[in-house]
Amino acid sequence: MSEPIDCHHNHAAYEEHAGKRVWIHRKGAIRLREGEWGIIPGAMGTSSYLVKGKGNPESFHSCSHGAGRQMSRKAAMESFSVEDTILDLESKGIFLGKTRKRDIGEEARFAYKDIDFVIANELDLIEPIRKLETLGVVKG
Repeated sequence: MSEPIDCHHNHAAYEEHAGKRVWIHRKGAIRLREGEWGIIPGAMGTSSYLVKGKGNPESFHSCSHGAGRQMSRKAAMESFSVEDTILDLESKGIFLGKTRKRDIGEEARFAYKDIDFVIANELDLIEPIRKLETLGVVKG
């Protein structure tokens, strides 16, 4: 594979579905038609997946953008300190490329759903090709 994988997860597109031209709005989802490559990221410090789309028309050729939150940003900030989140990443040997770290707790891996569970529930939409392990995190 030499082409970049470009997965927009908040967008609208004018597409054909069931013989009609319709607007599809994807919020937290990516378009993944049959045979197209995609990335479904886990949380900061967990695995991600390289996948191929199955082109399921029932989902409008869509799948999830990532693991998805199981906790609000505010609740995560209250539950996970900056120090604990950084120590968690360091304990796994993961580099954190972020200058301003005061909000890093909101991205703690425990604030997100388990990526393996998410992938297992999308097997009608995607074919997992490769599980990717995190080496570093760059966060704006």
